[in-house]
Amino acid sequence: MRFGLFVPQGWRLDLAGIDPAEQWNTMLGIARIAEEGPFESIWVYDHFHTTPVATEEATHEAWALMAAFAAATSRVRLGQMCTCMAYRNPAYLAKFAATTDVVSGGRVEMGIGAGWYEHEWRAYGYGFPPAGERLGMLDEGVQIMRQLWTEGKATLDGRHYHVDGAISRPLPLQEGGIPLWIAGGGEKKTLRIAAQYANYTNFAGGPEDFAHKSEVLAAHCKDVGTDFDAIVRSANYNVVIGETEKDVRDRLAWLRSHFQPHLPADVLESTYRAFETGPLVGTPEQIAERLTELRGLGMTYAITYFADAAYDRSSIDLFVRDVIPALAG
Repeated sequence: MRFGLFVPQGWRLDLAGIDPAEQWNTMLGIARIAEEGPFESIWVYDHFHTTPVATEEATHEAWALMAAFAAATSRVRLGQMCTCMAYRNPAYLAKFAATTDVVSGGRVEMGIGAGWYEHEWRAYGYGFPPAGERLGMLDEGVQIMRQLWTEGKATLDGRHYHVDGAISRPLPLQEGGIPLWIAGGGEKKTLRIAAQYANYTNFAGGPEDFAHKSEVLAAHCKDVGTDFDAIVRSANYNVVIGETEKDVRDRLAWLRSHFQPHLPADVLESTYRAFETGPLVGTPEQIAERLTELRGLGMTYAITYFADAAYDRSSIDLFVRDVIPALAG
């Protein structure tokens, strides 16, 4: 199993309380932990406003961080989970990503999706098109990016996007272009787009949901004539880990106290509950057992999120020491 690590960037209130002048050093410190291994990749979210509610806490911009990490690291791969297609013109996005790939020495991943966070869509003036339109934009945008990364030029007269001989040079350093992660589990359209174009998918991480989405993806692959087994299936996980069950309870208590100043009471409870009931909550032995089960279902790339990473790195250290060795390889 392969592992990625989310770098705290503020979107999930995971830099709250840290002086803005120190936030880049904090993020870079986590990236350098991943750089030392055994994480294969680092990840950020492509969002502008905090979640689960919009606050005035910092949320650092995803692609600016991609460029910064490209220059500041040398080994780990660089991903976003996931870039919203409609936030940037796809030809411009392809150009930006290709340049970042060159800066990084060929380490960029393209996580891409249709977008969902209505509050920030409207706040930034993008409107909020119906889901079908957003998925149409995803489909056309991916076509444009693939053309630009493989041929250096793109033309598409689509319903949502129009490019006429757009040139993107230099090409990405990676042969065949930047790998595409199609994120989302929409069964009629998103997973069909993934079947057509994706190197990787990223959808629900619980065993039942993961198995079901995998079956839907396999059916789409058969329908469009692509190789299901060639697509790496990944999932994102909140990790709450402790050496003992008491340690796990203490971590959960810290989460509640951390979020409490920023969230209304009802949102606090639902947020806490989402962490508490996640599949990767427990001791190292319990978490390794659940990951082993998921690996048996075809989940071979876990992208891990530690809510306390910016404040206390011992959770990451414990996961690296006692969980990854049981699953790696």
